[in-house]
Amino acid sequence: MLASVPIEWLWLLALAATVIHCSAMATWIPVRRFRVAYPFVMVGCGAGAVAVGLSRFGPAAMLVMYAFTLIGLTIGLFPTRKLFMAYVHEIDNGVTPARFDHPRSHLVFCVVVVVALLFAGFALTR
Repeated sequence: MLASVPIEWLWLLALAATVIHCSAMATWIPVRRFRVAYPFVMVGCGAGAVAVGLSRFGPAAMLVMYAFTLIGLTIGLFPTRKLFMAYVHEIDNGVTPARFDHPRSHLVFCVVVVVALLFAGFALTR
């Protein structure tokens, strides 16, 4: 279904997903270096993922799966946003614990949402 859409719209979908995800992460982790570097990391990883999948799935499918995965990651990390802010404030105050504890339910929720949206994106490209 989405594979029949013109490729320009799929690039726009991937760009919108990247902007939404990077904006959310910049809000949840208010560190200047992170805000500057994270979009470049995400664009590099997305370009790598699209390039690796081109031979098997094609550019349209890879752009849809990239966009759906990023939106899934944004939704999946939503419950953890307050912990991210608390960890940043602790680090700013000089407290550097050896380990940051987080509920396993947050991890399970994130994985389930990302995988579900990845499968949804895959189903919509077939």
